Amino acid sequence: MQPSLDLTGKSVLITGASRGIGREAALRMAEAGANVGVNYVRSERAAREIVGGIGESRAAAIRADLADPAQVESMIESMLQRFGRIDVLVNNAATYEMNRFDEPDYAAWQRGWQRTFALNVFGAANAAFLAMRSMRASGGGKIINVASRAAFRGETEFADYGASKAALVNLTISIARACARDNIIATCVAPGFIETAMTEVLPAEFKENILKNIPLARPGSEADVAHAVRFLASEEAGYITGHVLNVNGGILMG
Repeated sequence: MQPSLDLTGKSVLITGASRGIGREAALRMAEAGANVGVNYVRSERAAREIVGGIGESRAAAIRADLADPAQVESMIESMLQRFGRIDVLVNNAATYEMNRFDEPDYAAWQRGWQRTFALNVFGAANAAFLAMRSMRASGGGKIINVASRAAFRGETEFADYGASKAALVNLTISIARACARDNIIATCVAPGFIETAMTEVLPAEFKENILKNIPLARPGSEADVAHAVRFLASEEAGYITGHVLNVNGGILMG
């Protein structure tokens, strides 16, 4: 029997899908035959370009700020109205900014942590909670969380981001354990250093130090991560749950 990554008839919602890893994942899911909800916050034009490329019969742009619980609920409702079900939720939306321990402004330090967790953790948890209602009604589904190698190391420049991604890993395992009885599978992809718009703003010295520790001696691409996400969404990964798939060029071996 030939392996199949066919997602025909599946409805996939991807948060933060107007650019970067989310955009690439949306295109790969559509390539495999899925209907795709393309979530965005500010980049409406980019989201609609993705929808146009896939075809409006199989894709929809859905605006929602995942840091706002009410907008998360509206996003899920829009997806259900458009496609009738949610088979796969990819929690990709995230934010990070430098937020050092020696930040002189205590209020700014707090805002960084609050903003990061509101989107990266609470947004993902809320989306999963609401999407799983549809999944239970249709006999099961998949939650795929996009974490980071930052979940497994101490981050000196943005500890709030690393802590949020560690929380996302634990959320994945918690869903896998609690919701297996509903035939809901939860997995996590943890990218390493990936060339995206988010990483472009990092200092050159910071990026050089990372590259020195990657055995494959190159940064990852958005496609590297999207391929992993598509695999986890497929039936080929039907017996994988509670697992973190590291897509990092071997950097954790160092």
